Amino acid sequence: MKKRAVLFNLQLFTFLFLLSSCSSPALDDYSDVSYELIDQNGETVIFPDDFKGAPLLVGFIYTNCPDICSFITANIGKVYNELEDPGNTQFLLVTFDPERDTPEVLKSYADAFDMDKEPFRFLTGDPETIDSFMQRVSLRTQESYSRELENDERMYFLSHTDKILLIDQNSRLIFDYGGSMTPVSILIEDLNKL
Repeated sequence: MKKRAVLFNLQLFTFLFLLSSCSSPALDDYSDVSYELIDQNGETVIFPDDFKGAPLLVGFIYTNCPDICSFITANIGKVYNELEDPGNTQFLLVTFDPERDTPEVLKSYADAFDMDKEPFRFLTGDPETIDSFMQRVSLRTQESYSRELENDERMYFLSHTDKILLIDQNSRLIFDYGGSMTPVSILIEDLNKL
């Protein structure tokens, strides 16, 4: 009888140990990368290093988007407004169209959503850096429409992945959402778990 109790306790201890070590598996870990980006105020930031120690909600947009990017942006704004205590959470929106989305353009876009203030950052960078970043976060884009304009300019639209990421304070990807369609309540619930 005593032997069974010892064996049971040993099995229970092993099970609890394994369970505690497997909590919240990360989908990815961004601590091995470094992307030099520029925010809407022209300030250089390094992702993810400059944001370590705080949870991040990251959306991916481009300002000429005719549809879902405005929903992604609005969802991130709603999460901030509806969080009981946003604490030190950072809210990032990263463009995948750096040639058109300069810091000045992003600043104007942020202002249109009343998000040109802390804790919101709208980020761009050089095309190579942005391309590398988008590959790492599995964001896909494809030109869906283009037209030549006067003055040798070109207008184009991009089909793209609809994405918001939740990254923990240790630069680990915890959740990957459909950015325009995930209910804000789910984003808030998951953010409150960090």
